[in-house]
Amino acid sequence: MKVWPFLIFALFTVVLPVYAEPVLNDNDFVVQTFVSGFCCSPTTMAFIGDDILVLEKSNGKVHLIRDGVLQAKPVLDEKVTALGEQGMLGITTVGKKVYLYFTESTHDNGPPLGKRVYSYDWNGLELVNKTLVRDLPQTQSYHNGGAMVKDLNGSVYLVVGDAGRYGKLQNHLRGEPDDTSVILRIEPPGPYYAMGIRNSFGLAVDPVTGKLWDTENGDDNFDEINLVESNFNSGWDVIMGPANETRLAKLPGYPDYVYRDPQFSWEKPVAPTGLIFINSEPFEKYKNSLFVLDCINGNLYRFELNQSRDRFVFNSTQLSDNVANIGESMGEIVFGTGFGCATDIEAGPDGLLYIVSLSDGAIYRIVPRNVITNDIFVINSTYIQYLAYTAIAAVVILFMIYRKRLSKSF
Repeated sequence: MKVWPFLIFALFTVVLPVYAEPVLNDNDFVVQTFVSGFCCSPTTMAFIGDDILVLEKSNGKVHLIRDGVLQAKPVLDEKVTALGEQGMLGITTVGKKVYLYFTESTHDNGPPLGKRVYSYDWNGLELVNKTLVRDLPQTQSYHNGGAMVKDLNGSVYLVVGDAGRYGKLQNHLRGEPDDTSVILRIEPPGPYYAMGIRNSFGLAVDPVTGKLWDTENGDDNFDEINLVESNFNSGWDVIMGPANETRLAKLPGYPDYVYRDPQFSWEKPVAPTGLIFINSEPFEKYKNSLFVLDCINGNLYRFELNQSRDRFVFNSTQLSDNVANIGESMGEIVFGTGFGCATDIEAGPDGLLYIVSLSDGAIYRIVPRNVITNDIFVINSTYIQYLAYTAIAAVVILFMIYRKRLSKSF
């Protein structure tokens, strides 16, 4: 019997942790694959206590992640149509109350009954007491929006795209308001908070100012990040990106709603999605930043806020006009790459950032490197114990072989 192959095998079965594919431009942080294996296009997520609820767009299921483990049984399964940009689209939580936005059907992938918002109660195991909050009959296979957020007072907001409509809410002279191209306060109910929105997959509330921000998807050019004040007119379908006098003159002027230029625009579309402010100890140095995802490039962007937190500041002269024009470098704002079609970003109760990648079927987590180093030290301590036990076992085996051979020699 040869013992050395056994010892070599034992040594090479000690595997150090391998980090995920995404890469960050700040060496103080690393990316972990927190949970993977989603089958059907995870779109968005929400924390409820230390648990995470994750929506899968294509099958109407809501999944539970508890203690870092994706539970086998979904906590809810609704009938949805998932053609195009339909399906399970939005979630937010207020205490134990959970709000979901989806395109409902009589059966999976049947004809849509409409876009609807329901509230549920979370009992720790499943979502119960389904209650209709808002019925939005205008649905299409595209431009349904879907992001939801709660403000500092617990009010719930939903952004809805144009659903192919061209009326007064899209800055046309005709076509009565029909709950498209708007940000709605749905709980408690309120008037349109904003209008003139082509489509959006991102809403966030600044934890310092309480103000609402969104991302908006343009047509052939000019995606946007907006600071959304009450009675905001985002300009679609007359304006995308920064306005000029010609386009401003074409706005018919929806009563009491005011147009403002975006805080930032990409001339070449990147399909911005989720965005988040984070105010936590692990991300202390980024407390004055806004993080934004995109779907086309798989990038995570970071924008530095001014002191008033109502504008961005840049070192690059190319970006100082608040536009990333075609051919201009975005190096200053690209914080990370390789996230695939990333659709949501949330701050967890642990103060870390969590990112949903629809294309990768995974949730990534951004963690300070010193925390990872400590984890590796703990893991390596276990490996050292394992090696010690392996060495003892090897000595015992060698001793037994030696005794056996010694007895044969007599």
